[in-house]
This record gives sequence, C-alpha cells and structure tokens, in this order.
Amino acid sequence: MFVQIALGSMLLVFSMMTAGISFWVLERRLSSLRPWLVKAPHPPKLMLVLCATALWVLLQMTVAVWAWAFTFMVLDVFATLEISVYFALVAFTTLGFGDILLPLEWRLLGGMAALNGLLNIGLVTAAMVETLRQLRLQQIAIQDRDT
Repeated sequence: MFVQIALGSMLLVFSMMTAGISFWVLERRLSSLRPWLVKAPHPPKLMLVLCATALWVLLQMTVAVWAWAFTFMVLDVFATLEISVYFALVAFTTLGFGDILLPLEWRLLGGMAALNGLLNIGLVTAAMVETLRQLRLQQIAIQDRDT
C-alpha cells in the first residue's frame, strides 16, 4: 500500500511539475508575442491563442498519461504498452470504463491516476482561462488607449 502511495505521489508531482514548466514555457512564448497579439484584429489572434493553449493541454496531458503508462509497464502490471496507455488514459480522464482493471496489489494506483487527471484538468482549465483573460484585458487596454 505505501509503495503504491509513494509511487503514485511521485507520478502526481512529476505530472504537476511538467504542467507547470510547460505552462511557464507557453507563457514566455506568448509574452514575446505580446506586441503583435494586442494589435487589431483581435478575434483571429484570440483564436490562435486558444488553439495554441489547447495544443499545450494536449501535449501536457499526453506526457502525463505516458508517464503513468510506462510506470505500469515497468511494474509489469499489463502485458502490452497499448493496454497500459489505454488504462492510463481511461483512469486519467476519470472515464473509468472498467473493462480493464488493475491487479489487486496495484489497485490504489488507479485512483491516484484519476486524482492526477482531475488535478491536471483543473490546472490546465484555469491556465487556459487566465491566458485568454489576460490577453483580452491587454487588447482592451491598448484599444482604449488608442481611442
């Protein structure tokens, strides 16, 4: 039980750090584009930032799911990588089909993967909203200043 909690906690911290670092990189990149992003026309640029952050979410979630899947493979929990990735994705997204189950000695990891997914989804949702909100506020401020 303690091994599962320790392992799951390490994966959770890795996932959160990956999300944090990747968001920092995205934020730095968007900051460098700020002069261009705040100029009119605004709607296409907002859409571009939305698409960029959506791709960021996809990449960040993919890294986290693969980390869980490789852990399942290293622990010899599942026979194939495909099943490991499938289970990790289903658990991470809290979809929980239940068609594939963890062996009893590793079942706590399923709950921890789901917890990790919930935390990541909350984090990236907040980051996406804040990114778009900040950009829109900057666009409005520049627009008001110029009028």
